[in-house]
This record gives sequence, structure tokens and C-alpha cells, in this order.
Amino acid sequence: MRQSKGGGDSLSPQQMAQLAEFSAGFTHDPAGFVWAAFPWGEPGPLADQQPDPWQLSLLEDVGRGLKSPQQVIQEAVASGHGIGKSALVCWLIIWAMSTFEDCKGVVTANTQNQLLSKTWPELAKWHRLSITRPLFTYTATSFFSVDPEHEKTWRMDALPWSAQNPEAFAGLHNQGKRILVIFDEASAIDSAIWEVVEGALTDSKTEIIWTAFGNPTRNSGRFYDCFHRFRTLWHTRQIDSRDVAISNKAQLQRWIEQYGEDTDIIRVRVKGQFPQMGDSQLISVEDAQAAVDRYKTMDPEAFKDLPVIFGIDPAWEGDDLLVCSMRQGNWSKVLFTMPKNDDDFRTAGKIVALAQEHNMAHGFIDMGYGTGIYSCIKHLGWGDRFTLVSFAEKPDDTYYLNKRAEMWAGMKKWIHEGGAIESQEVYNDLIGPEAFINGSGRFQLESKKDMKERGLQSPNYGDALALTFAAPVSTGQFTRFNSLRKSGRIRKFGSM
Repeated sequence: MRQSKGGGDSLSPQQMAQLAEFSAGFTHDPAGFVWAAFPWGEPGPLADQQPDPWQLSLLEDVGRGLKSPQQVIQEAVASGHGIGKSALVCWLIIWAMSTFEDCKGVVTANTQNQLLSKTWPELAKWHRLSITRPLFTYTATSFFSVDPEHEKTWRMDALPWSAQNPEAFAGLHNQGKRILVIFDEASAIDSAIWEVVEGALTDSKTEIIWTAFGNPTRNSGRFYDCFHRFRTLWHTRQIDSRDVAISNKAQLQRWIEQYGEDTDIIRVRVKGQFPQMGDSQLISVEDAQAAVDRYKTMDPEAFKDLPVIFGIDPAWEGDDLLVCSMRQGNWSKVLFTMPKNDDDFRTAGKIVALAQEHNMAHGFIDMGYGTGIYSCIKHLGWGDRFTLVSFAEKPDDTYYLNKRAEMWAGMKKWIHEGGAIESQEVYNDLIGPEAFINGSGRFQLESKKDMKERGLQSPNYGDALALTFAAPVSTGQFTRFNSLRKSGRIRKFGSM
């Protein structure tokens, strides 16, 4: 059999039947297939190579999962550089296709260049080395059965993703057979693609395998969630490059000496760990988690003599939420949320009722979509207790690009110095936005639009809490900030 793939791929019908029978013996044994299908130890490119223990471990996990076909097999691997993940991706493709008739699947990556110039060409290498090479045709974007009657139903496709066209991933149904989905460099794949794939993998009595590989470059997004929020749904592993036989140990050590053992770049590039704080992340994971932990033990009565401040971030688009939060000293709470709606009087009435209940000192409303709500609040006689704030207006401190950047910076300081937040939703929002010094030397916060392009939700919970830092508030008198006073939009504030 080994000679059959060395020259041409032309086999007799009897040889093809023998090859198919050989492959079928590994239907639920991907690790065994990898050992048997490639010429390990023989003269050639694999003379001195063999699968790494971590690769075999994942293959064995997939094999065990296939014994329960009612459950989707979901494997996520976060790793440093040079661990052999591209090879493993190819082994999974060749095994899945070789051992199950009419297997279907897709492979995508963080960028089209990564997919079509790196991931997919690696498949060509392993296809040439595979004993099952005569069974399949490899092209620049597809890998499919040589049988013309099956080339549309027995195939893997390299499919670049697009957040504007996620439906391209929706046609994965393959009832009663096998589906394989592979995400390479998964940290940067848009959440819309994850959601569409998730919805497509619902066929019953079907072997469904979904794997996600990548360097853990971001501590937000769906790849990060595999290891945190959705960790009960995924079998995860984090691979340190130094523990893998094929990695370039000298290069890894140079990086460590250059950047330092405990830096985020070494956590990501070498250790396969998510960064403690992204290169441009405003609020660190550690500070946000500490704020969540503090909430569990904090007594809000300790701050009863301090002013209650509301922050209201109205919904901008159909999938956003209106969020109303309150802050009193180091304690905060989300009072209510609601989907985007046009009933400003109803919303205003709810806000005013809560303001009365909590003896609110002052509230701040995002001007973007909050002008109608504020008008209704004024109609209810509470206009002097609320202020419209434009995120784009001039800040008090000209170091910041705008008021939004200044408010988030104030919230960051509050969290670092002892603030408490109550929920996972607030936590997720706080660690999401990135910040940077722009070309004019001013501190700028990432826009909601840019966050959505990165696959993150609009941070309505975070913006609502940040609004409580729009200006100083006391129980006796509200102190206006200069930018609002100069704008002339707010003519009078009542006593608190």
C-alpha cells in the first residue's frame, strides 16, 4: 500500500477497495490513523519526526468523543508559537475525510492570507504524504473525493470568513454523517461567524467535530470565552511552546530575555496564556475580576452617606440594550436593562421611579439617543436632577480626546482603587475596549463601531457605569463640569 502513493495515484479497483477498508478501520481512532497513514521514521521528510504528545492527546479526545455522537465535540487549543498546530489541523482533515464517506466541513482562519497562504498549503504537504492520497483531490481552496458522484458531498473547503456574510457558514448540515469545522488563529474570528456555526451544528445522529486553534492574543471574544464563559462546552488546553519537541527553544529563550518572563508578549507567544492586559486594553482582567470579587463581600450600607449617582446609556441599535446603573461610593449596581424602544415616556417613568426609590443625587444620560428620554424626564419635573452628556464633547482634562475617554479613565481609577461591580456582563464590557495615544498625543478610547468590527458587543453596561463619572456629585450640591457650563445646554441645576 505504501508504494501506491509514491508515484502516480492510479490504483486498481481492488486496491481502492483495500484502501477504503484500511481507512474504515480508523473511523473512530484519529490517533491510530495518524500513526498508520503517514511514513513516520521512513526515509524522507518524516524520517526523524513523530507526533507530539499534545497532538496525540487531542486526537485521542476526539476519538473518545465520537462514542457519544449526540454531543458536539468541541476542542479549543490556545498555544504559543511553533507547536505544530497546522500539522494537527491537516491530520484532522485527512482523517475525517478518509474514514467517513460524505464527510463535509470547512476550515477558516483569522485572515484570508493566513488561510490561503499558510493553513491550506500545509494540507498539500500532508496530503502528498498520506496513504489515502489516491482517494482525494486537492485544489487551492477545496479538498474532495475523486469520485465524481461524491465530489459535492464529500469535501472540505477553505472558506475565508466575512462578518458581512456570515451566512456562508450556515450550509454545514450533513444529517446522519460527519461534519468537521476548524478555526485557525481563532482569536480574531468575528463572533458572528462563531454564532452562525453554532446554529448550523444541530443535526441529530451526526458526528460533529468543531476545533478552534490559536495564539491567545485577546482576553475578550469568543475564543477567550471557550476558556472562560463557555468552558463547560469546550475541552480546552493551553500549550507552552517550551514543552513541545519541535519548537525553536533558542528563539523562545531570546524572546524571554528580551521581553521578560512575566510580560504579556511571553504569555501569548510562548506560554499559550491569555494576556493579563492587552497591549492597548484599558482595564485589566485582574482589576475587573477583583471588582467582581469585592462585590460578593461588600456591604453597601458602608456607603449610605455618599451620593447615589445614576448612569443611563440608551440603546443605539436593535441588538443593543438600554442600561441604567447606579454608583454609591465604591459600590455599584445595574438597576435595569431593556431593549431599544421608542417609548421614551415609559423609560423616563421607570428611571424617575428608581431615582425616587434610591434617593438619587444626580443622573447622567448619554445624549446620543437619550435626548427624548431626558425631555420626558423634564416633563415629569425631574430635569434638574439629570444631565445630558455627549460622549464626543470636550473633556475637563485636555489630555483626553473626548468626554467618553475621560469618564472611562475615571472609572478605571475607581476600579483599581476599590470599586465593586456585580455581574459578568459589566465585567465583559470593562475588559473589552482598547485605548491608545493618538497622533495628537491625546488619550483615545476605542469606538463602539470599532469594537463591533472586532466582534465585541457595544459596551452598554460599561458606558452606563462610566457615565457616573461624568462630573463630581455631592449630597448637598451638584458641581457642574466646565464643558457643560460653557456649552450653555444646561442653564440651571437644582440643589441636591
